[in-house]
This record gives sequence, C-alpha cells and structure tokens, in this order.
Amino acid sequence: MLRVFFALNFLILNLLACKGGYQTCIQKVQDSNSIQRQTIQIPISKKQKLIYSNIAPDAKIIKHDPFLNLYLIEANKSFKYPFRTNYKLSLGHAAVDNTMAIEGKFKRKQIGLNRLANFTEVVNTPALLLNSCCALEGLVTPKGIIQKEYIDNFLKNKKVAYGDIGIRADDKNDKVIISRINPFDNSIKLKKGDIVLAIDSKEVKDASFLMCEILFSDIGKKHKLKIKRDKKILTIEAITKKRFGGGAISDTFLETKGLYFANDLTILKISKNFKSYGIKVGDKLLQVNGKKVSSTFDIRKNIDDFKSHASLLFVRDDFQFFVNIN
Repeated sequence: MLRVFFALNFLILNLLACKGGYQTCIQKVQDSNSIQRQTIQIPISKKQKLIYSNIAPDAKIIKHDPFLNLYLIEANKSFKYPFRTNYKLSLGHAAVDNTMAIEGKFKRKQIGLNRLANFTEVVNTPALLLNSCCALEGLVTPKGIIQKEYIDNFLKNKKVAYGDIGIRADDKNDKVIISRINPFDNSIKLKKGDIVLAIDSKEVKDASFLMCEILFSDIGKKHKLKIKRDKKILTIEAITKKRFGGGAISDTFLETKGLYFANDLTILKISKNFKSYGIKVGDKLLQVNGKKVSSTFDIRKNIDDFKSHASLLFVRDDFQFFVNIN
C-alpha cells in the first residue's frame, strides 16, 4: 500500500508540473521547428538533432538507421529546451504538430521493424507523440508510429544493428504466433505456427515485446524460447544473427543472401555473392517458385515453398531468365 501511495503522489506531482498541457507542447514544436514538410527534426541536445526523413539530410550525419529512416545529426543552432524521452508514468499522450494536439491511445503497438504502431484517432503526419509534459513517446510518420523504445535503442548505441533469429511473429487470438521462418537458414529449430510463451524466462504477452527482445539483443547472444507446438511444450535455443531486412528495407529473407528489392520488385541492391548468378541491379522479379509476384508481400508468401532452392524468374530488357538460389 505504501508503494502505491508514493507512486500516486509522484504521478500527481508530475502532472502538476505540466500546467501548460498540450498547448505548451504545440508551442514547443513550433519554437523548435521540429516539423518541416514531411520530416521530423527534433533537438535532443544543444548540439544534436534526431531526424526522421526519407531523404538524407544536408548536415553532418553522426549515424543513420536505414530500417526506420532515422538520422542523428550535428545541429547548427542550439535549442534551449531539447526533447527528452518519457520514462515516467503518464496518463495519456497526443500527436502534436505545429497547429494542434490530438489526444488518443495506442491502438496497436509496434511489432518489430515491419509493423509500426497506430493510434486510436486520425492524426496529421508527421507529428510528435508526446505526453502532457512534452516528453517524447514516439514519432508519428505516414507509415505509423515509431515507438520510444526504438528511438532510445537508436540513440544509445554507437552502431546501428538489429538482432535476428530468423523468425517474424504476430499476435493472433491472444497468442504470439511465429508467422514466418527464414527458409535459407537450416539451423533454425523453430517452426511456423509455434506459439511463443517465454523468451529467456520472460513471459511473452505480445509480439511487440518478443520482437524488441530479439531486435535489441547483441549479435551472438543465445536465447532460450519456451514454445507450444501442437500439444507439446518445448524449450528451443536460438542464436542472434544480424538483421538484414525490415522497415524501409525489403524483408523477404533474400536480403540475408544479399538481394534487396524496390517496391516494384526491381533489384535495388545486390551483394558480390550474386556476380556468378548473372543478376544485375534493375532486373525485375516476375515469379517465385513458379508463382507470379507483384509485391514483397508476395515474395514472402511464396518463398515458404522453398525446398532445396528458391526458383526466381527475372526479366531484363524483355529477356526472361531463371535463377536458383540455395
């Protein structure tokens, strides 16, 4: 009871310290010039800014997250009251831009790099997700909300890298289900359809938590996952490897092989490993394992048919050719 009493008093004091409410936050967004066209440019210290942009900013870039289009840059001008990530208990938050604050709640939390969070209310984009003390809860982008956990992870680590154990997960009927498995990694003992109950003795209540535990773990770290498969409860070990796709980067598992696609399925980037395959940047993918594809979603769906190799049909200048990838 005593802990609850102190927690409530702390919350009340915290709320009273934010007398201006969201009107103050609107003014702070305006004064800091944080919303500029389709970019977010937040001062996080007197010398640095956090940027969300689809295009590289014209500034000295300290580091870049290509998955979430985040940049940390050196600021030309200092701002007296930088934005801070919210670490305190908060009763609510709002999407704030230069003109208004729209209060609401998370309708769905961010699940890894591919499914950003969304809001209960229709909001303008871009915007900042703030609590009434103007502390940062997330970035509201046209693709969804990047939650503060991902922002903190980006800011605190010198190098941008995410962990991967070769799975993707979703919430289904109050269960966390493995929805995809990397078909090119024979070391993965998990299977599509497995229900994840715990990771490293921590209960897994949702896919958002599970993917954070994996993505933010160090390369080489061993995880123990408690899963339910059919009627059996199993403990399976998985080793964290480097994540290659997701978010603004195509995520078909072919990225682990060094093959990256644009939205129209032309090859955007290719590793040196593919020189012997005769594939070039600009070649367009037409089929995967004999099935027509028109989006990276189609690739993900059909790559599951992988047996000993994946059969890819490309076209280049009206010439079609097959490539088999082991």
